[in-house]
Amino acid sequence: MAENFVVSARKYRPVTFETVVGQSHITTTLRNAIRTKHLAQAFLFCGPRGVGKTTTARILAKTINCQNLADDVEACGVCDSCVAFQNNASFNVHELDAASNNSVDDIRQLIDQVRYPPQTGKYKIYIIDEVHMLSTAAFNAFLKTLEEPPSYAIFILATTEKHKILPTILSRCQNFDFNRIQVRDMADHLANIAKKEGIEVEREALELIAQKADGGLRDALSMFDLNVTFSTDNVLRYHEVVDNLHILDYDYYFKITDRLLDGDLSQSFLLFNEILQKGFDGHLFVVGLLEHLRNLLVSKDPITVQLLEVSELAKSKYLEQSAKTPLPFLVSALSIGSQCDINYKAAKNQRLHVEMLLMKLSYLPNVLTINAPAGAAPQPAPADIQPTVSGGQMGAGLLPKASFTAEPPAVYEKTAPPTTSKLRSTVSIGALPVPVAPVAAAAVDETKALETPTETSAADAEFTSEELSAVWNDFVKYREFNDGSVSEQIMLNRSFTLNGTTIQLVLDNLIQENMLNEIRYELLSYLRNRLKNKKIQIVSKVMASDVKRNPYTPQERFNALVERNPNLLKLQQALGLEVDF
Repeated sequence: MAENFVVSARKYRPVTFETVVGQSHITTTLRNAIRTKHLAQAFLFCGPRGVGKTTTARILAKTINCQNLADDVEACGVCDSCVAFQNNASFNVHELDAASNNSVDDIRQLIDQVRYPPQTGKYKIYIIDEVHMLSTAAFNAFLKTLEEPPSYAIFILATTEKHKILPTILSRCQNFDFNRIQVRDMADHLANIAKKEGIEVEREALELIAQKADGGLRDALSMFDLNVTFSTDNVLRYHEVVDNLHILDYDYYFKITDRLLDGDLSQSFLLFNEILQKGFDGHLFVVGLLEHLRNLLVSKDPITVQLLEVSELAKSKYLEQSAKTPLPFLVSALSIGSQCDINYKAAKNQRLHVEMLLMKLSYLPNVLTINAPAGAAPQPAPADIQPTVSGGQMGAGLLPKASFTAEPPAVYEKTAPPTTSKLRSTVSIGALPVPVAPVAAAAVDETKALETPTETSAADAEFTSEELSAVWNDFVKYREFNDGSVSEQIMLNRSFTLNGTTIQLVLDNLIQENMLNEIRYELLSYLRNRLKNKKIQIVSKVMASDVKRNPYTPQERFNALVERNPNLLKLQQALGLEVDF
């Protein structure tokens, strides 16, 4: 008769402290406690699913009552107590599943059992799994026994949700927090199992399973069994695991990042369409792209490369692509992508929402490039330029505002007019507006210091009203591209007069004047650098108007009605009404 199949999670369940995977900080402490006979009477094992809480509780129960304890504090496995435990026939170890036995009566039955000392061995151990499922009444019934248990009773509580346990229970237990198991530890464990089972494996396939398990070894073992069953020749291959587990291959992210860095929007769209046709959700793609960009970011520094939880082959690919990816691009792309992730569920057209993300990312290298003189190829921003990025509103289709601080401060005096900058690659989807280069922060500070120059410099160039209008319009486009404030655009698009080097603006109200004051130094710095004249000044005044403004606030509308009918005021006072419409 054929032997019944046993899943790997049960067949290779650890039976000693040494074989527990990825929890050495807990097993070492428990060994020392047994060796020095400093055992607490109540333990609480907390942590995610599938990390070894119940397994460790059983090993602890078995080891405590072992009659021939080894020098390394491991159960012998051959004494009467160990054999009885392994055959599920031990009278000293009791397990209770609190998920299905969570009433007061169940706890009272357990308390009744605690009264009787063990017939053989030193301790009676009670393992309560999923203890957070106990009702409040059951917790209270258990509280007194947990506070003053008999000397021979030890309680081991296990839970995935520590926050649901009453503080009075927590304070009476010795707490152990189990970690998520590292990818490398899980992959090593799976490799050992594959060797015992005579299965050939690709290391990259095992690491992919470990990553998909998200720290839970039981999940990893279940996926391992699934892929072994899928294989017809007892070989576990990476590409088969990708297909069988329906995982979006990271090669797609490497390809699409290369296309984005080249500004090739068309190919980016085609790759995204291919991903959708394979049945993957757009949100999954966005989350995966953010993870990919994050991995490229940590690959920039040798100190943080260790944060990559990927195979060695994938790590080499990340290091290679990270070397050619500018840091400002990664920071800005993560900011834009995070906004897309946040707003994805609320988007009516989710595919278009992701495609807008790709549009912005494909154009981002061009935004973060300092334009070379006319006729020269655009060069990437120098490494010493520190980006400051704030994410724009994804729904409005805005790129993040990026400003650079570089030496010398007047770096933009050498740039060509923004209208001459070109995309680094042809975009067949449609022409996108070219933004104006951002204003250097150091140049703005210099403008504040020289707000009112006292003497004319020979280096100051003369300019015409037409030249001023062209530069002014470039700044307006830059502000529109970065901030998108309608009120600000109305203020900047007003007509102005030029008197020598003084620009005179007539504004409608104080709100517009406040807007102008907020960007005054940025505008001055831009105009002075582009027109090469440090004497340019901006003067503004609010236009006096006799035009009666329409009532806007509730109080203003009420006052307008009272002017027409004074009885409304008497009615309000008589009834004690408040103005609220």
